[in-house]
Amino acid sequence: MADQLSHLLRSDARDNRERILDAARAVFAADGLDVPMREIARRAGVGPATLYRRFPTKELLVTEAFADQMRACYAIVDEGLADPDPWHGFASMVERLCELHARDRGFTAAFVSAFPHAIDFAADRARALRSIAELIRRAQEAGQVRPDVVLDDLVLILMANSGIQAPSPAARVVASRRFAALALRGLRA
Repeated sequence: MADQLSHLLRSDARDNRERILDAARAVFAADGLDVPMREIARRAGVGPATLYRRFPTKELLVTEAFADQMRACYAIVDEGLADPDPWHGFASMVERLCELHARDRGFTAAFVSAFPHAIDFAADRARALRSIAELIRRAQEAGQVRPDVVLDDLVLILMANSGIQAPSPAARVVASRRFAALALRGLRA
């Protein structure tokens, strides 16, 4: 739908839309989802009316801003499911999801709880969580993940991972990798 919309907009409207999305992604990645819409408009260099014309609700802006991250999340989970080794698929998924979420704090907030009324994002999140639950189940059946591990444990890991404080995004990713390794040790049977 975003591709269809971009073809229907005038070039200046398309440019404004992209600037809004770029600003939203940057602000959400750095500061989470609590940033006011007016601040996103200011950083995009557009007026609030332009922002609200393109994205009448924050839920719509979040859904569109995180579409690429959601696709990356699907790819990570699908690759984990495709791995013939259940532990390797599961561990790789945890490590890569933690890294993805470390790069973008806003995505973690949107993924784990924010905007439950954004239908598209809620459906996407539910699909990803079902696949993650399948990865957990496979690894448990192979005797490689503790039998008491549940999906909420992974959500908790992602929430804890989002709390990592570091002086730079690169340092946050390094710390996230270390955290994922420690978490995986606790999940392994």
